Amino acid sequence: MTPSSPSRELVHRPVAWRDLAPEIVRQRLVIEGVPARPVDDAQIRAYLSALSGEVDMVQLLEPVTHRSDLYGWAGWIHWETSGAHFYAWEQPRLFFSVDIYTCKAFDPDVAVAFTVDFFTARTVVAKSF
Repeated sequence: MTPSSPSRELVHRPVAWRDLAPEIVRQRLVIEGVPARPVDDAQIRAYLSALSGEVDMVQLLEPVTHRSDLYGWAGWIHWETSGAHFYAWEQPRLFFSVDIYTCKAFDPDVAVAFTVDFFTARTVVAKSF
């Protein structure tokens, strides 16, 4: 740092997590699983829109999706209180991953149960933080 640069705290090694903004609600949930069959564009859009209602989030835009020849499908939905990302693979295995980030509290069990049912998922894991 030079004398004219602002003072910063940069963390370059693992340290205990601390909440830098306790007055701001932030909730995250990662859901990963094995769907019964490959996931396509229409399913991702339908899932993200329906998930909005399940976790009581206000949808601001229709879901956006994209398919990469290398990595498979990705989708995103914008909520008034943040949003969710969805990723689906066919290779090297059938697999999906959902990242939900909100500034409004929601019930993670509702999101997980809905996801299991929607994709007829054989195996699902979830982590809320």
